[in-house]
Amino acid sequence: QVQLVESGGGLVQPGGSLRLSCAASGSIFSINLMGWYRQAPGKERELVADITSGGGTRYADSVKGRFTISRDNAKNTVYLQMNSLKPEDTAVYYCQADVIRVRSYVQITYWGQGTQVTVSS
Repeated sequence: QVQLVESGGGLVQPGGSLRLSCAASGSIFSINLMGWYRQAPGKERELVADITSGGGTRYADSVKGRFTISRDNAKNTVYLQMNSLKPEDTAVYYCQADVIRVRSYVQITYWGQGTQVTVSS
């Protein structure tokens, strides 16, 4: 089995910063794409940012210049540094990882349980 455990969410004032972490564990052979998605009340889940195993990144237009995604391949961990937070960034943030398990040739997408980020004064 593979588990993704997120941490780092919370309440922050507009203009503040938060750092999210997501650690993958279990019978992992390799992880290709890792990413962060978010879902606000009444809205669909949307991509925030993702990163390949080689370090290539992609960002939603709404977070470019404010958020930075990074990963530590040795620790199977992905991070999201969020700066200059705005009220519209309020959402549940989900970690995602495309995992190839040990003794498997199949890539499976796993999701974390979500962590709440609230930006409010």
